[in-house]
Amino acid sequence: VQLQASGGGWVQPGGSLRLSCEVSGRSFSNLVMAWFRQTPGKDRKFVALISWDGTNSYHDYSVKGRFTISRDNAVSTAYLQMNNLTPEDTAVYFCAAARTVNEDRRERVGVYDYWGQGTLVTVSS
Repeated sequence: VQLQASGGGWVQPGGSLRLSCEVSGRSFSNLVMAWFRQTPGKDRKFVALISWDGTNSYHDYSVKGRFTISRDNAVSTAYLQMNNLTPEDTAVYFCAAARTVNEDRRERVGVYDYWGQGTLVTVSS
């Protein structure tokens, strides 16, 4: 399974970006998808998760109301729409996939079977 993340870049505070994660090599509709982010010297942190059919999603409190995770099973792609970005959102963003995820473990890096390469998001003026 390969995950290809894209869509990162530089944006001013208050701006928006949409990240994409295209999945190949396995039936996308059988995978739970998630986004994490990481800054230098820090652990990778959970951002959001969406169920295999898109009916359930969870967002970390730090991004709730600003970020939205979604997916399109027809094109095997997950998305992270990021609005009202702040400098604190600057990080490398990773998409991840898992066959199953227990609700109480969804924020754990080790739960996920597959990872993309990361895409850098820089928020600054």
